[in-house]
Amino acid sequence: MPGEHPPTLDPVAAARWQRAAPPRSPWLHEEVARRMADRLEWIRLAPLAWAHWEPVRGGLAVQPLLEQRYPQAECLLVEPEPARLPAARAQLERPWWQRWGPRRRIVETVGDGRVQMLWANMALHFALEPQALMARWHRALATDGFLMFSCLGPDTLRELHALYGSLGWPPPGPQFTDMHDWGDMLVAAGFAEPVMDMERITLTWETPQRLLAELAELGANLHPSRFGALRGRGWRERLHDELAALRGPDGRLALTFEIVYGHAIRPAPRVRMQPQTSVPLDDLRGLLRGGRRPAQ
Repeated sequence: MPGEHPPTLDPVAAARWQRAAPPRSPWLHEEVARRMADRLEWIRLAPLAWAHWEPVRGGLAVQPLLEQRYPQAECLLVEPEPARLPAARAQLERPWWQRWGPRRRIVETVGDGRVQMLWANMALHFALEPQALMARWHRALATDGFLMFSCLGPDTLRELHALYGSLGWPPPGPQFTDMHDWGDMLVAAGFAEPVMDMERITLTWETPQRLLAELAELGANLHPSRFGALRGRGWRERLHDELAALRGPDGRLALTFEIVYGHAIRPAPRVRMQPQTSVPLDDLRGLLRGGRRPAQ
């Protein structure tokens, strides 16, 4: 049900991370956004308006690609976190002499039925209430509009989880949700025809220090059972040594990231007929546009 927290996500820590996350897109987010944009080749609908959800963290480099694909569409850049609004304005607002291009507007929320596409890259896996967030996306979409999203899957950082487990340390991060469970949640939120797929990306680093620095850009350890106190320099040095022992034949350190991609449609509302039935005007318009009869 909406409002439930993922079992391996500390609600207080997750809320703190949402406020404290660096106001920039990590490299991995940019790469996943590019790959997700390639999947738009499968979609025929050309939206009149679309929403880019949390663009500052989700990936700014993809914005021109999406605007080139939908040059006539209005774009709402949705930053629900007030702390990232200044970064969104600094990086995404055009100077006055460039405002002849595709229309874009930075907002904190998006109205019901306002857009025909909602793009949400790498936002769902750290969501404190993912089912409520899906319901919010569903409301923002017009009838027959579609959602495109990506997030981390359960195989992410499997090498690091194995290392921590072998040392008897608490988990290094949360256990992310499986793509089939995301599909079930989409249906529960009112979406139809969910299509889920995944891929694994392996990133490599030269040193443990660079590896840990990039992980800190991607997120924080939000597991409820994480080590609850500050750790000293000795622990950090041991972690570096343990990571260095995992070097592959090429001398580099490798970590796996499972990337889950999802696509779903907001269908026309289904109305169960009774002796007296009331239908909201917007839903009735959707039924008439879709040419679909209510369920009997």
